[in-house]
Amino acid sequence: MNYKPIIVVAGEPNSIFSEIYLKSINSKKFKSPIVLIASHNLIKLQMRKLNLSKKIRLIKFSDLKDKSLNNKKINLINISFNQKKAFDKISNKSNDYIQKSFNVALKILKKKITNKFINGPISKRFFLNKKYFGITEYLAQKTKTKNFAMLIYNKNLSVCPLTTHLPIKKVSKNINKEMIKKKIKLIDLFFKEYFNKKPLMAVTGLNPHCESTDAYNEDEKIIYPSIKSLKKSNYKIFGPYAADTIFLKKNRRKYNVIIGMYHDQVLTPIKTLFEYDAINITLGLPFLRISPDHGPNEKMIGKNKSNPLSLIKALTFLDLKK
Repeated sequence: MNYKPIIVVAGEPNSIFSEIYLKSINSKKFKSPIVLIASHNLIKLQMRKLNLSKKIRLIKFSDLKDKSLNNKKINLINISFNQKKAFDKISNKSNDYIQKSFNVALKILKKKITNKFINGPISKRFFLNKKYFGITEYLAQKTKTKNFAMLIYNKNLSVCPLTTHLPIKKVSKNINKEMIKKKIKLIDLFFKEYFNKKPLMAVTGLNPHCESTDAYNEDEKIIYPSIKSLKKSNYKIFGPYAADTIFLKKNRRKYNVIIGMYHDQVLTPIKTLFEYDAINITLGLPFLRISPDHGPNEKMIGKNKSNPLSLIKALTFLDLKK
């Protein structure tokens, strides 16, 4: 049985990704060939710095369809990058390299050689440079995807923030009935396709205790009517619930997914509960994109102490898919 390759963009070259990548591919055997898009010279420099090793096989596009492709070596598509140090400070000097890496990956995905994609962390400050809220939006724009959602997935409980890397002051203005319904439908479709079940979904309110001292209450005017409408269409959805109590054990265990109004409303509790045992899945793209749930983590670069669990989970999730 042949498995489609998993395409991995290393992302920010000055990050912990090379460390957790090497630890991940050495941690277990994966059925799907894993193909890394990164700088050959830089990976070799970083392996020496980290005292981690694995042989490298340079490959081309034509090799991606080779049925004998395996993970005995690092399968590497080389992206040239002139950096002489193993690790350096994160800056915009890496932007062209990261852009080229994503372009190669998107070309492979567009040709439908595979639909499995993982990207390492990038610097929102330097690479995205205020043009996009995050890589989720960057990939949506590159693939001309208008309806998409961020799902932080754990088998016991997943969360979805309706707005992503958006300043708090802008959240209420970006929530509307149509957006809520579209994202809920994406989540429902994902669970049907990948787990063959309809998810039980809880929705938080926007305001503390779902109450507001303002004349206009988003929980009453936007969120509740959206839930009511979706229920009529046989979606298993409930709420809105106060965000400060929905994650209590007796409450959260009733649901597969908790949908929040903004990023930290649901990501703070999910990371507290599961730490690195969660993966970031982008729903709605023409391929399955997963990002390990961590950033570049400058303070830990080169120390060989970073936890690879989230990347292992990401690879394992995609490895189950033929």
